[in-house]
Amino acid sequence: MDLLAPDHGMESVYITPEHVALREQIARFLAREVEPHAEGWEEQGYVPRAVLRKMGALGLFGITYPPEYGGAGADAMTSLVFAEALSRCTFGGFVVTVLVHTDMASPHLVHAGSKPQLDRYLPGVISGELITAVAITEPDAGSDVRGIRSRARREGSHWVLNGSKMFITNGVHADLYFVAARTDPQAKGARSISMFVVEKGTPGLRVGRALKKTGWLCSDTAELVFEDCRIPDHNLLGEENGGFYAVMKNFQTERIALSAMAVGHALTALSLTLEYVRQRKAFGGALYDKQVIRQRLAMLQAKTGAARHYLYHCAWLVAQGRECVREVSMLKALTGELVNEVVYTCQQFHGGMGYIRETAIERLTRDARVLSIGGGATEVMLDEVAKRSWDQRQRPT
Repeated sequence: MDLLAPDHGMESVYITPEHVALREQIARFLAREVEPHAEGWEEQGYVPRAVLRKMGALGLFGITYPPEYGGAGADAMTSLVFAEALSRCTFGGFVVTVLVHTDMASPHLVHAGSKPQLDRYLPGVISGELITAVAITEPDAGSDVRGIRSRARREGSHWVLNGSKMFITNGVHADLYFVAARTDPQAKGARSISMFVVEKGTPGLRVGRALKKTGWLCSDTAELVFEDCRIPDHNLLGEENGGFYAVMKNFQTERIALSAMAVGHALTALSLTLEYVRQRKAFGGALYDKQVIRQRLAMLQAKTGAARHYLYHCAWLVAQGRECVREVSMLKALTGELVNEVVYTCQQFHGGMGYIRETAIERLTRDARVLSIGGGATEVMLDEVAKRSWDQRQRPT
């Protein structure tokens, strides 16, 4: 069984022949360029640049970006197909390295960048010559963006940035950082945050430390420190003090990408486990002959299939320009919890082999854990849903 083969069994009004061809392209790339080599990347702690440049050369880093800069100009549905197909990979660290670049960091440039900024940076972003990271989270502020403490003050033709950022994916080796900081000391909360483009090597920017994680081992994750980091005035990204709303807008894209990652990992874990239980013999027959095994896997397939269709519906809402914070928040909470249920059950059915580092299911179990935490923890997402589901006047006191 080819576990990375694209799934043609999903009947959906959203899927086009072009989407099927993209899935097939991604499956071939993963089978040739990633799966045979990524064990070594886990040891070294990052994805080689040569691999990322190959993806750029194939046009995979600019799927939704303007053709005049080398992109394909496709919509959110095509971006979702890419993210889900990529997430059939058994190395979550590789997947998140790519998706942070394509769906979480570089959209800040595309959505808010001036023409000079786009001309300077976007071709390299699309080609894979420039890898990006987004630096919002701090030791005391994650989903609560209003709580960030990093500050930037004007000084002549520059901004001077001070503060620290935590859990920054691609943070060790990125070329461009999109950084959120407070720029109006008099304003409170949402009205005082701006975004900046900070280039690698800018004086005052340093990697405080590379973070060691439970999973996503081939994804480099950093604590960043800004000490009197001088940023040219023209590297202000978007409107001054308008960064909070840019972050909120991009959260929807990020959460759909992470939900696609959850669904892709669940599909792969189920494929791995179905193959394993059909071959593994115990008590006179294959594990698949045991009714409890078959039924539990069937239920997980049903849940994953339902979540997958809801994932595509949410991406369609984004493509239509609909307001969908409630729907995407439900999706993120649902898929983050579901993938953990799937991989833990699949690991259980692998028995002792599921606990051995050389097996893909053990790696998927570690990698999936963070999907109910990062990009908006389940509890934060459910609170977003609750706030939008109840009329304030009908709330119990």
